[in-house]
Amino acid sequence: MSIPDQSLPQVDNDHFDASIAARFAARGASTHAPRFLLLYGSLRERSYSRLLTLEAARLLIAMGGEVRIFDPAGLPLPDAAPDTHPKVQELRASAAWAEGMVWTSPERHGAMSGIMKAQIDWIPLSMGAARPTQGKTLAVMEVSGGSQSFNAVNQLRVLGRWMRMITIPNQSSVAKAFLEFDEAGRMKPSSYYDRVVDVMEELIKFTLLTRDLAPYLVERYSERKESAADLSKRVNQRSI
Repeated sequence: MSIPDQSLPQVDNDHFDASIAARFAARGASTHAPRFLLLYGSLRERSYSRLLTLEAARLLIAMGGEVRIFDPAGLPLPDAAPDTHPKVQELRASAAWAEGMVWTSPERHGAMSGIMKAQIDWIPLSMGAARPTQGKTLAVMEVSGGSQSFNAVNQLRVLGRWMRMITIPNQSSVAKAFLEFDEAGRMKPSSYYDRVVDVMEELIKFTLLTRDLAPYLVERYSERKESAADLSKRVNQRSI
């Protein structure tokens, strides 16, 4: 999905840091741009979760990141199609590629949308020896049509923990989202927009700090123990 108009007219350039990736490049083995997968939870023509996701993408790119946005249109419901479905394969490949993610959902009936949950449900905890989300960073955001709420972001945090992700402390909740975007779909300058800048800045910093250490950070005693038992069983079997 292309990102139209990557300008940032809302940004105060005197305080915007566009060199985060360069400053962290010497701290770890990886020198490539940090990679982010962005998911949103609505198929409406004027989807505010999609518009907010586009603003997040622009910021991450300006801060030195590489971005993929997954379009949920055409993604089947979990278990309604085989995992060989092209949209499922696209989602899983992007999840494996990413070093961090942004999940943005509208709040519907006091919860995240079904479209948002379906995308997460299609990403397994493990694919063979690979775990596509474990140890990766996550930022959560939501939009709502009424007063400010945190139901969706709180639920997304629970899911992020279940998917073994490093969910950053900051988050964004945009109330009355229909008032926060102009006719072109760009977010208006506001304290809500400033918070989105804060969240993306924190996400890219946490990603740069942890991506090279993630395999060690999420290594578990119980899993090492289980792997050793499996190895011993295989090596000591009487016949092959």
